[in-house]
Amino acid sequence: MTNVCRQCGWLVALAAVATGCGKPSVTPADTTAATGATRHPVVVRTPPGPPVVPTGTVDEKGRPVSIACATCHASNPANPEAKLGTPLTRFHQGLTGKHGNLTCTSCHNPADGYASLRLADGKSVPYTAVMTLCAQCHGPQFRDYQHGAHGGMTGHWDLSKGGRSRNNCVDCHDPHAPKYPTVTPAPGPNDRFQTGGGRE
Repeated sequence: MTNVCRQCGWLVALAAVATGCGKPSVTPADTTAATGATRHPVVVRTPPGPPVVPTGTVDEKGRPVSIACATCHASNPANPEAKLGTPLTRFHQGLTGKHGNLTCTSCHNPADGYASLRLADGKSVPYTAVMTLCAQCHGPQFRDYQHGAHGGMTGHWDLSKGGRSRNNCVDCHDPHAPKYPTVTPAPGPNDRFQTGGGRE
């Protein structure tokens, strides 16, 4: 369960996510005895379960057909040498990756047909616990996330005024190419240059 500091409302732990229990990470609304103020919940968005892969075909109604990874990987053994930058010509033709020198099996668990993720120690975790996997290598970012300095959120800092919804790692980062794209910032407001009724 996510814990929130009763003094300031900051996240201090993400135990449900960090332990990979697969349960949504939510702080229940509670009442602080000292002030009588209600603390609203903090919800960490839960990513979807195992991914599906587009097949490049459409069904009889013209909708794209996708299949679960395990559909093919249950009968096709994993290639432990396949890396993200390797052109995968038989499957995953559209997949591009730039995430260090990782192989597919660095994160995906071949033991169950890629239906789960695999931690560095070999432990299997569900896709909904992807933050546990990311935190293994990206400790400073996870620490900053726990303290509210990394990752987007909506809602209230002051949990006595309302709840808060926090993003998961994969809400902003593509796991296969996680570098956030470079953007040009929009120009700032120009009102500070105006005097009277017009511009100088």
